Amino acid sequence: MLDDVDLGNRRLTIAGRVRPLDDLTRKLLLDWLEHRRRRWPNTAHLHLLINNQTAAKTSRASNHWISAAMRGQDATRERLRVDRQREEALTHGPDPLRLAEVFGLDQKTAMRYADSARQLLLASPRAPPPVELSVKPNRVQ
Repeated sequence: MLDDVDLGNRRLTIAGRVRPLDDLTRKLLLDWLEHRRRRWPNTAHLHLLINNQTAAKTSRASNHWISAAMRGQDATRERLRVDRQREEALTHGPDPLRLAEVFGLDQKTAMRYADSARQLLLASPRAPPPVELSVKPNRVQ
């Protein structure tokens, strides 16, 4: 919903969970909101994602509509999600606590992504120095 977007405080609520809004997501969100305003200037629709069929209604866009746009693409929703999580780990350091907070991951998944990012950072010749973790990964509860 539009009310779930808090640009001023850089927060986005997804499924009732408040998450920090990173720079990339914030830019994409601002671009989408501008496109939405230009494309459907008179809509009173409260859902964030709308399309030609839903702009004049109050119902949400279907999962099929979102999935159909991705069909046949190399970048599936799942691959984009995984890539976004890995990029976050590479950009801000392999901190499983941050990954769990930003993406709402459980501890095992957050640790797996952090370990994967740590390996990529170690393998890269241009990698920045490793980020020190404030909490050791095996002690995350």
